[in-house]
Amino acid sequence: MSAAAGPSMSAADGLLALAEEAERRRDFSTATSCLESALSPAHASSLLPLAEARARLRLAGLLLARSKGLANAKAHLERALLVLNPLPSAPPRLKLLAHSLLANVYGLLGSVPSQKHVLHRGLGLLASASASGLLPAGPSLLWTSNFQAQFASALAVDGDAASALSALSEGAAAATELESPQLDLFFAATTLHVHLLCWEDSTAVGAAVARVSELWDALTDEEKEHWVGLFFYTELLQTFYLLRVCDYKAASKHVERLDTAVKSEMQRGQRIKELGAELSAVERTLAQPVLKERERAALVHKQRQLKDQLRALCGYDTLNDVLDYGDKLLLAPPPMHGEWLPRTAVFVLVDLMVVMISRPKGIFRECGKRIQSGLQIIHDELSKLGIVDGVTEENLEHSTIWTAGLYLTLLLQFLENSVAVELTRSEFVEALEALAQMKNWLTRFPTILQGSESTIEMLRGQYAHSVGCFDEAAFHFLEALKLTENKSMQSMCQVYAAVSYVCKGDAESSSEALELIGPAYRTMDSFVGVREKTCIIFVYGLLLMRQQNPQEARVRLASGLRIAHQQLGNIQLVSQYLTILGTLALQLHDTGQAREILKSSLTLAKTLYDIPTQIWILSVFTELYRELEERGNELENSEYESKKEIDLQKRLTEARSHAFHQELVEKVRIEIQLMHDLLQKHHEMPGSVANADLDIPESVGLSTPQPLSVRRLIDTSSVRRSTRRRVS
Repeated sequence: MSAAAGPSMSAADGLLALAEEAERRRDFSTATSCLESALSPAHASSLLPLAEARARLRLAGLLLARSKGLANAKAHLERALLVLNPLPSAPPRLKLLAHSLLANVYGLLGSVPSQKHVLHRGLGLLASASASGLLPAGPSLLWTSNFQAQFASALAVDGDAASALSALSEGAAAATELESPQLDLFFAATTLHVHLLCWEDSTAVGAAVARVSELWDALTDEEKEHWVGLFFYTELLQTFYLLRVCDYKAASKHVERLDTAVKSEMQRGQRIKELGAELSAVERTLAQPVLKERERAALVHKQRQLKDQLRALCGYDTLNDVLDYGDKLLLAPPPMHGEWLPRTAVFVLVDLMVVMISRPKGIFRECGKRIQSGLQIIHDELSKLGIVDGVTEENLEHSTIWTAGLYLTLLLQFLENSVAVELTRSEFVEALEALAQMKNWLTRFPTILQGSESTIEMLRGQYAHSVGCFDEAAFHFLEALKLTENKSMQSMCQVYAAVSYVCKGDAESSSEALELIGPAYRTMDSFVGVREKTCIIFVYGLLLMRQQNPQEARVRLASGLRIAHQQLGNIQLVSQYLTILGTLALQLHDTGQAREILKSSLTLAKTLYDIPTQIWILSVFTELYRELEERGNELENSEYESKKEIDLQKRLTEARSHAFHQELVEKVRIEIQLMHDLLQKHHEMPGSVANADLDIPESVGLSTPQPLSVRRLIDTSSVRRSTRRRVS
């Protein structure tokens, strides 16, 4: 070392030493500042190439771990690679780490071509290092798993599901050779995720589900307890699958396990935070230069105790992993450090699953609690990202787009469920206010939320129909049809529009309804699950009634009721099926059966606080009592029906006089201006997962006029899991 270089080298080395000490104390802000200073032009030139590269990797890692300064992280990683590439003495692990981190940054910034290019280079470097013996077999297999997992993610975001599955297969082969149960399960779960996103082969999807279940069951109890990230990932993916195939009974069991795990993990996370804070305080004190020997010994003992407690809580995650990534649910071991979603987002998603399982059963109180809790948490997370009143997507930095998109998508999911619940309960004002919020969020973040446009348009139709604006409702349903490529949702839009036409009451509208429902009826067996089929049968039966074909309508509707009761567990739909079957029984003069069916239907409608369906049932009861010449029951029932009708009309009047009513029902699509340069491709996220593929407006009904008095048709929603940001 030359005398001239000494002082400069000393300054840079000192800053790097300070950064290392700050990292050990988990004072990451200070560590970042020290590294940035060491790499500034005043000092960087004095660093040896390898030291500079290591420092840049450390700094980029700190920036990435806290999802801040992605542009800076990218610059440091690109510079590190430029420094490392020509260095034959650079350890292969360092070069591989630089490629992996840079690929991750490109992915977060939405630059998929650059991400894939860096991953290709990384795989080439890995093959060369392995062939030359510079990298042992174990680490080589681990890096293979890492790069193939990243490559699969990039391919999935790019819409190339087949290539993504191929990459995952190669990663899974490496994991099997490593004999790593954690990685085996990780690749099996990720494979299931891709299958759910594209869903081209139901047999392949079912096999992927079975594989995940088999691997999870093979784990030891200790592994199951400590691999928390994988637990949430696999359980949620299986829940999405079961909802898609309409196995609500099995889905409910998974959701119960998830809900219990969230409560336990929240307590564990809070305890880790407390112990981590206490450990940091102890280590800060230990860093003080002047400490009595007895005090130092006591603090070292305390430090050891705290670390032992943390290790016990953390299980298979290393102590540093948990302290450094305390807000993450890790899925795989280093160098992967992968997570699916932030911890808070996972917990919110579980709340959403509870709502989706509870709502068809009419458990609205629990739904309301979860919706309000979820919305509050999401608003808090958005505030941390600077998304407050007045902020639009034009104001977002690239580093926040993915996280913002995740929480905004979840936000609309909760609002969508809120609309569904309130329309079912005839709380029209609350429903329109939630729907107006959805519209406002869409206009502020149109590019990020573009995938929700068709859902919002469909809900506008649901609201318009519920308040008797049938012409406007049909318009919005048909507009929603144009805005989606999802066959299931297209079918449901046709069904809803058909009902709106029926409700208009004229012959021409009925003809239009038949034109819409006919194609849907012919293709209803092609859908995964039975949601679409039960809705289509219901509407088809309604049309058969209008065509004065009660016997055929009765047969069709009875088949639909069996499916709705046995598989969907949706009590509003069951109530409506029972009511229309009771009406048919009365038309066929089977008064005994009509009475029993209508009693059951009324009980269910009261459970749901479903006033329109109650009125419909009461009107049929009035006709039944009239036919049976039970004058007392007829008068009593008619009086009760009138009270309900007055209540309903009051609610309708309040809604129609609301400031937002006209803008929601008017026959105009929402005008949005997309930002074409805004990042649109994020990693797979449950918000998308949930929003794109998990039917949401599952309990929204449609009203229809007398004489049929079919007040509501439930939306059994379409599971919408697509291949991109609207994936679910």
